Amino acid sequence: MHILLTGGTGLMGRSLCRQWSAEGHRLTVWSRSPGRVPGLCGSSVRGIGRLEELDGETLDAVVNLAGAPIADRPWTRKRKALLWASRITLTEQLVGWLQTRLQRPRVLISGSAVGWYGDGGERELHEDMGPVGGDFASQLCGAWEDSARRAEELGMRVVLLRSGVVLAPDGGFLQRLLPVFRLGLGGPIGNGRQWLPWVHIADQVALIDFLLRREDAQGPYNACAPKPVRNGEFARALGRVLHRPALLPAPAFALRLGLGELAGLLLGGQRAVPRRLCEAGFVFRFTDLNAALADLLGGDRIIKDAA
Repeated sequence: MHILLTGGTGLMGRSLCRQWSAEGHRLTVWSRSPGRVPGLCGSSVRGIGRLEELDGETLDAVVNLAGAPIADRPWTRKRKALLWASRITLTEQLVGWLQTRLQRPRVLISGSAVGWYGDGGERELHEDMGPVGGDFASQLCGAWEDSARRAEELGMRVVLLRSGVVLAPDGGFLQRLLPVFRLGLGGPIGNGRQWLPWVHIADQVALIDFLLRREDAQGPYNACAPKPVRNGEFARALGRVLHRPALLPAPAFALRLGLGELAGLLLGGQRAVPRRLCEAGFVFRFTDLNAALADLLGGDRIIKDAA
């Protein structure tokens, strides 16, 4: 199978490339730095700087994961423009190019996030519900999904990944938290009661592969473990795995002062559950947060929640 990836040099893209290369698939990554692709994604993975380099070649699938990190810095006007361009503008360009092709891939798997729902409070969120909030993250994900859905008009199957927080030992959310927690300075964000949907990176890779291969899979899927946790529970679990206290909260007022509108993303949450994935028969390896963290961080036992 010939698979085109955007965002292929990111955390998820690299993991997918490793698996699919090992299975013998032909992989092409569309990147601003195509020369770096083989070193980051594997020697057999081809990097291209222009989609037109694939004109005349057969494509079986497209996996669209590109997007600048949403929580790395405050949402200034310039930052919002970058977040929008790296998702919506890029996806529009991708779908526009697909429209020009005589041969089109059967499926487009496109990124999104549980932020599509907005701050869901205590409500359990599944895929047949509409958004419950209208913040910037929700608007961003909504426009991202709408731009990807245009590929349905081309006769393609479109899958939308509403991802939770992907937990990996070598990047992403955990990488930002570990230095602070290892010093014993970690703790909950705000009051810690907001819901945090999470997923082990091994399950994220597996569910993307599952949706790629399942011919009847289309539309949105919550890509997160079946048991979301509250932010405070996540902080305590990470502290236990690292054998460190996790008692120092990040006060809400300080976050709002320092991060502005972005603070709402951290202080809100989504109690999202993967109803459609489970109904389709996907089986998660990691449904317990303690087991997932122990696996990722080298723990040799599953630490039971003492709460």
